[in-house]
Amino acid sequence: MTLHKNLLNIVAFVVTLFFLALPAAAESVLAKLLPSVQVEELVEGADAFGAMSAEIPAVEVLKDGERIGWAFVTSDYVSTTGYSGKPIHTMVALDDAAQVAGVLLVKHSEPIVLIGIPDAKMKALVANYRGLDLVVEAESGGTAHKLDIISGATVTVMVIDDSIVRAGLKVARVLGLGGLAVEEKGTGPQFEINPDAEASTDWMTLEGDGTVRRLSLDVGQINEAFAAMEDPRAAKRALTESPETTFIEMEVALLSPPAIARAILGDAVAANIDDWLGEGEYALAIVGRGLYSFKGSGYVRGGIFDRIVLIQDDVSVRFRDRMHKRINTIAADGAPAFEEADLFKIPADSGFNPTEPFRIQLLVHREVGAIEKVFTTFDLSYRLPEKYIRPVAVAPTTEVPASVEDVLSQSEADAHQALWKRIWAGKQVEIAVLGVMLFVLTGVFFFQTFATRNERKFYWFRIGFLTVTLVYLGWFANAQLSVVNLMALFGSLVSGFSWQAFLLDPMTFILWFAVATALLFWGRGAYCGWLCPFGALQELLNQVARALHIPQWTLPWGLHERLWPLKYMIFLGLFGVSLVSIEQAEHLAEVEPFKTAIILNFVRAWPFVAYVGALLIAGLFVERFFCRYLCPLGAALAIPARLRMFDWLKRYHECGNPCQTCSNQCPVQAIHPTGEINPNECINCLHCQVLYQSKTTCPVVIKKVKRREKAGAAPDLSRANLGHPNQIKT
Repeated sequence: MTLHKNLLNIVAFVVTLFFLALPAAAESVLAKLLPSVQVEELVEGADAFGAMSAEIPAVEVLKDGERIGWAFVTSDYVSTTGYSGKPIHTMVALDDAAQVAGVLLVKHSEPIVLIGIPDAKMKALVANYRGLDLVVEAESGGTAHKLDIISGATVTVMVIDDSIVRAGLKVARVLGLGGLAVEEKGTGPQFEINPDAEASTDWMTLEGDGTVRRLSLDVGQINEAFAAMEDPRAAKRALTESPETTFIEMEVALLSPPAIARAILGDAVAANIDDWLGEGEYALAIVGRGLYSFKGSGYVRGGIFDRIVLIQDDVSVRFRDRMHKRINTIAADGAPAFEEADLFKIPADSGFNPTEPFRIQLLVHREVGAIEKVFTTFDLSYRLPEKYIRPVAVAPTTEVPASVEDVLSQSEADAHQALWKRIWAGKQVEIAVLGVMLFVLTGVFFFQTFATRNERKFYWFRIGFLTVTLVYLGWFANAQLSVVNLMALFGSLVSGFSWQAFLLDPMTFILWFAVATALLFWGRGAYCGWLCPFGALQELLNQVARALHIPQWTLPWGLHERLWPLKYMIFLGLFGVSLVSIEQAEHLAEVEPFKTAIILNFVRAWPFVAYVGALLIAGLFVERFFCRYLCPLGAALAIPARLRMFDWLKRYHECGNPCQTCSNQCPVQAIHPTGEINPNECINCLHCQVLYQSKTTCPVVIKKVKRREKAGAAPDLSRANLGHPNQIKT
């Protein structure tokens, strides 16, 4: 009856979640953020926002009842994803002349800005965009203005800059500001890559015909560029090498035509690159030598190559580490010895057209203080030579012209769908490994009696599984779940659920699906005890500590039981804060050490590393210290743990009274002295099931074995007493 009632509750719970998760009507970012913005903070002298545009997500900016401009949020028009992997929402106001009347950084999750850079400095930066003329930017391809960068937030500033210009041009063209108009696509000649084109195998010839383009800067040019800057400190820090010394020689080639890929990389590598690229993706080769690196080291810390960006009209592409491969050898004859040679993938949803001109913008910095830098940029223009492209015959059409919405977000849903499908296709190996791990773990749980029969073999199986969890799932695939995921899910359910955002990370999506299933069968232990990379790190380090004979502390039961609620209070506190401000909750969620220890591999500011180090040191003496008392994710998963449908862990009547073996040996003290297992604290390590069958440790099993031995010896003793049938008794 109880099981039936639980099943009904579960079904009702799942059905409720299903209806809550139905996608809500699409709402623009502007509509969501507008109530929190004061118009006078955006545009000086303005006193109110007016009516929303009927065409696009833009709102009138009013002064004394008269419209003086239009306001919009950049995220409604272009990708604004920063270091955090989340959008940087910037509100921009344009006047009728297509000049920027105001800029306001409304909402973001950039850790460097949240933690390390004063808010006033960021406000001053965005305020400098007032007066930016988008008509001039349209004529120059977005390079007419000076890019101001704050040290330590290079990528964040570049994303903000790029989004202001590109989104501003889109809005200005649709609204007809400054005389700009929407560019009609497909009305002129159209071209495509010619797969039959031939390319020379000689490097100098490739340079000569434009297949490879070069940017060459010497020390004298760099010193002159910084000397012309307004900051006098830039000139004082001039390079001391001779002016003729090569600062950087950077060369670029688009490998979309197969002939170019074969000429530069060789047939075998070119074939591999073709397999690496998905539908609609392109490869760009960049090589360089000299004093300055076009890659830098920022991608090691944050995953983004912050010194180079591809720009084509309104399209800009920043390359991440997952879009990058090294070139080991250049196959073209006579190629110089380059210090750097790399391939970069141009995503299919970027809007890049390989037959149109583009440029690679190189960001060069100079240190002017202990932590301060100044920046300038240089452009390398590129266009495929005509022999690599061919015209496409365009059939006459009588279709109705695209609407404004189509111009702004044509195939946006298709692009998002193509994006997550491409990401899943690119992570087939990781998904397969995770699938195998989940299959093996499910088998262990279903056949736990057989799996735990041999204590030594099961011990090494668990150590091996945890090692794979830490190294592969954690440090390699970054598949570390977080309480932030739950807060994001709740926020999505409240504001309008969309599968697209969650499908962009296949490992996290699959893990959460597996966790939800496991909660119904086994509780939270399937994840916490086996699939959590940080939990695995703690347990493996504790095993090393035991091998080194570091003393293990067992907290008194009363104290241990009173420390349990800490993690629940932390979770409820974070959840409560998230209802008011998701950004503040994410900031406070740094109580989880996962980002520092797993995602960033300890490459972070020293306070974060010190915090993680303290937790791991505590775990050397108290196994899984963080899991037991502080983990908000564990608390969140423990709350529905009592909904599980089955009780898989076997117990004897003697457990707890009088036997305390399992209670004393439980790694996380999840077994009460009275013998009950607390499902909220159990991590399903199955150690108690090993003991359940142990013929050397469990008193109940030992007693049974002795009873069997005694029962087996009784017939032999009877035969011995009867003697031989032919024996004469005297």
